[in-house]
Amino acid sequence: MASTCAKAALALLLALVATVIPEPGQAQVSIHPREALLPRGGSVLVNCSSSCTEDLSLGLETPWLKDELESGPNWTLFELSDVREDSSPLCFENCGSTQSSASATITVYSFPEHVELAPLPAWQQVGKNLTLRCRVAGGAPRTQLSAVLLRGEETLSRQPVGGDPQYPEEITFTMLASRGHHRANFSCRTELDLRPQGLELFSNVSEDVGPLRTFDLPGTNLKLDTPDLLEVGTQQKLLCSLEGLFPASEAQIYLELGGRRLTQESTTGRDFVSTTAFLEVTEKFDRSLPLRCVLKLADQILEMQRTLTIYNFSAPVLTLSQLEVSEGSQVTVNCEAHGEAQVVRLSGAPPGPPTAQVQFTLNASPEDNGRRFFCSAVLEVAGKLLSKNQTVKLHVLYGPRLDERDCLGNWTWQEGSQQTLQCQACGNPTPQLTCLREKDGAPLPIGEVKSVKREMNGTYKCHAVSSHGNVTRDVYLIVLYHRGPDYWVIIIVVLVVVTVVSVGLAFYIYNYQRKIRKYKLQKAQEEAMKLKAQAPPP
Repeated sequence: MASTCAKAALALLLALVATVIPEPGQAQVSIHPREALLPRGGSVLVNCSSSCTEDLSLGLETPWLKDELESGPNWTLFELSDVREDSSPLCFENCGSTQSSASATITVYSFPEHVELAPLPAWQQVGKNLTLRCRVAGGAPRTQLSAVLLRGEETLSRQPVGGDPQYPEEITFTMLASRGHHRANFSCRTELDLRPQGLELFSNVSEDVGPLRTFDLPGTNLKLDTPDLLEVGTQQKLLCSLEGLFPASEAQIYLELGGRRLTQESTTGRDFVSTTAFLEVTEKFDRSLPLRCVLKLADQILEMQRTLTIYNFSAPVLTLSQLEVSEGSQVTVNCEAHGEAQVVRLSGAPPGPPTAQVQFTLNASPEDNGRRFFCSAVLEVAGKLLSKNQTVKLHVLYGPRLDERDCLGNWTWQEGSQQTLQCQACGNPTPQLTCLREKDGAPLPIGEVKSVKREMNGTYKCHAVSSHGNVTRDVYLIVLYHRGPDYWVIIIVVLVVVTVVSVGLAFYIYNYQRKIRKYKLQKAQEEAMKLKAQAPPP
C-alpha cells in the first residue's frame, strides 16, 4: 500500500517538475512542496529538481531522517520521516561551477498533551477580580492554538496560547466575581484550528474544577439590638442581624455574653441573617459584661461588641397606716427606697432633697376619698438615672351629702318640655336616696323626663341614708302651664263693672239735678235782689 502511494506521489512530482523546467541558460534548483503541514513524528516526500543540463549533482539538507527514493537526470525524490519540529529543508545543486539552493517550510502540528485548570480559591468576594490559570502542555502550532475558559457549557473568555511548544504555557483569565458565579464549575478547553489548512478544529477539555463559592458583605456593620442596661429579675431579648450579605444561608452568626455563647435561634433570609437570644437576668451575673456578636462568612469575620451593665432596682415601698379610714382620722403616708435608690418625690409631702425615706401625716377628709398617693424613686446606673414609681389609693368613709352641686334643689320647667333632673347623694359608702312629694308621697322623677307634666309640680323631700348618717333636703319643682277660661270670674267681673257703672251713673244724675236746683235757686235770689233794688224807698 505504501509503495503504491509513493509511486503515485512520484508520478505527480515528475509531472510538476516537467512543467517548471526552464529553458537552457536559466538553470535553477527548486523544491516541492514549498510548504507542508504534518503531525509530529510524521513523514513527507520532498522533491529536489533543477533545470541544469550540464554536470549536475542534487542534495537535501535536513535534520531529520531522509531516504532517497528515486531520482532522474535532473531530480531526486526524498522521504523525510519522524519529523518532530518545524524546520526548513534545503535543496541544493552543483551545476558545473554554479551552486544554488531552494528551501521549503515544514510546519509540525500536535495536540496539547495536557490541559489543566488550576484549583479555585475556597472563597471569592463579589466585585473582586478572580484569576483563573489554565496550564497547557504541548500543542503546536501555537499561532493556531487558543485556550477557552468555560463555566459549564458557557464560553467566558478566549485567549491565544503563545510560547514554545516544548514548554508548558500558563494562560491567565481575569474576571469580576459575581453572585451568579456562586456554586459554578469551570473548565479550560484548548482549540487547535487547522481549518485554514484544510483540516479540522481539534479540541481538548480539562476536568471541571469547583464549585466556586462567592460571597458578598455589605459596607454596614452588624446591628446589635439590645439595651445597655439589664435589670435583675427580667428577661431580655438580645438581637443581632445583618442585611445585604451573600450567601446568607452559609453565614454563621452567634452571640457571646461574658465569653459564653448563648442559647439562640437564628433566622436566614435571601440576603439577611439574624440571631436572637432570650436572657434571664439574675443576681449571679457580674455588674458589667461584654456582649459580642460574631458573624463568619467565607474567610471573613465581622464583630460587634457592647458592654452591658447589670443592675438591681426594686420599686419603692409606699404604705398607708390605714387604707380605709373614717372622716377626720389621721393617716400616715410613708415611702421607702431600697439599696442605693432614693426617694425624689412623694405626693402630698413638702419638697426636699432626695432621701432613702419620706413620710408625712394628714387628717382624712371627704375630699381625700379615692386620692392616689404617688411615690417616685431614682437610681443612677452607668451615668443614667432610672426611675420607678408606686401608687396607693386611700378610702375615706363619710356620711351622706346633698349639696347644691349634687342636687340643684330648684327647678322651673315649662309643661311639655323635655328635661333631665339630676339629684344624687354623695358619701362613702354610697347612700340610698329617696325623694317624695310632701302632699301625696309621689316620687321625684329623677333622670330623663321625656315630657314635663303639671302633675309633677310640688315640693319634695329628699332623704339620703348610709351607715355613717343621713341628710334631708327640700327640692322644689315648679311647672309652668297655661290655665283655661274661668266663667265665675268673668261673671263677678261683669257684675262688678255693672255695679260700678250704675253707681257712677246714679251719682252723676244726682249731682246733675243738685246743680240744676242750685242754679234755679241762685237765679231766684238774683231776681229777688233785682226787684228789691227797684222798689221805692219807704
